Amino acid sequence: MSTEVTIIGAGVGGLTLARVLHVNGIKSTVYEADASPTARTQGGQLDIHEHNGQIALAAAGLTEEFHAIIRPGAEAHRVLGSDGTVLLDLADDGTGHRPEVLRGDLRRILLESLPEGTVKWNHKVTAISSLGGGRHEITFADGTTATSDLLVGADGAWSKVRPLLSDAWPEYYGTSYVETYLYDADTVHPAAAKAVGAGAMSAPTPGKGIQAHRESGGVLHTYVALERSSEWFAEIDFTDPAATTAAIAAEFEGWAPELTALITDGQTPPVLRPINALPGDHRWERVPGVTLLGDAAHVSPPNGEGANLAMLDGAELGRFLATHPGDVEAALAAYEAELFPRSHAEAEEARRDFELIAGAGTPGTIVALIGGAE
Repeated sequence: MSTEVTIIGAGVGGLTLARVLHVNGIKSTVYEADASPTARTQGGQLDIHEHNGQIALAAAGLTEEFHAIIRPGAEAHRVLGSDGTVLLDLADDGTGHRPEVLRGDLRRILLESLPEGTVKWNHKVTAISSLGGGRHEITFADGTTATSDLLVGADGAWSKVRPLLSDAWPEYYGTSYVETYLYDADTVHPAAAKAVGAGAMSAPTPGKGIQAHRESGGVLHTYVALERSSEWFAEIDFTDPAATTAAIAAEFEGWAPELTALITDGQTPPVLRPINALPGDHRWERVPGVTLLGDAAHVSPPNGEGANLAMLDGAELGRFLATHPGDVEAALAAYEAELFPRSHAEAEEARRDFELIAGAGTPGTIVALIGGAE
């Protein structure tokens, strides 16, 4: 295929696409708003699933590199009651199918697999316009432009590419996470470290909960979930870490101290992470020269599938482009014909999972969900 692919966004989905294209001899350029690969943290741990994420990494020829970054023991999972009672305790015995890796490590192996210069850093998209015939002009914040023959939006929930295809926009799902970190936890925060255990810990009640992952180096990475309106969160001054911590901790009064310590002892300023979602049946009519993948196409409530789906989207799009040489539109039509039903089914599952995790029946429903999945 002689057409060069222009990818907006250097997340794991966009990079997987670039890698699969490279493996198949197709050139691509990835434009990323971040100033460098280390400009910001890349989030916490990801469990990479056999039926999507691992398939994508195999298509990218990166299975060996993936195995090298797996965190042994991190598939362990505990569910606790708000009083600290252990309701479920699953050890990682090495037989699981969803190994955990750090998102930053995953992004690194993808970046290292690409030819030098594939990713253009510090290129924040400000506008995109159609030039006709499937070509588009992309304008960046520094005033420079690029022209695409084939444009792929891999730029997340607030995609600048999506409006070329759809007027859908993510809506607030009614729940937000507040993110905190504890460091050197086994020494400095031993009770919290014991509560979290060797891998992941969930302590949910209807409408709220505390979730944490143990990461390398004694790090506990916490997401505090609260079902509250966006207006409720807007009343909290997140520029004041102490006041924010107090406001969030007040919602968990009476909980076990080893759990609330994951909030009150946080060693980084709390960060608000609202949950937003596109309609579950989001799709678009075929528009020449442009398509979407990952959260740009189908952001849903979190259930562990988002990054996996983005990588599978990238791998599948790369496959269709490689197997339809000289006919980009046929490749995009074939890709979208599989993308839409897959995305719809996954979105419905994400909504069901989220209800099991945070709805009226939790924690019993999440114990059944996780216990059954294992």
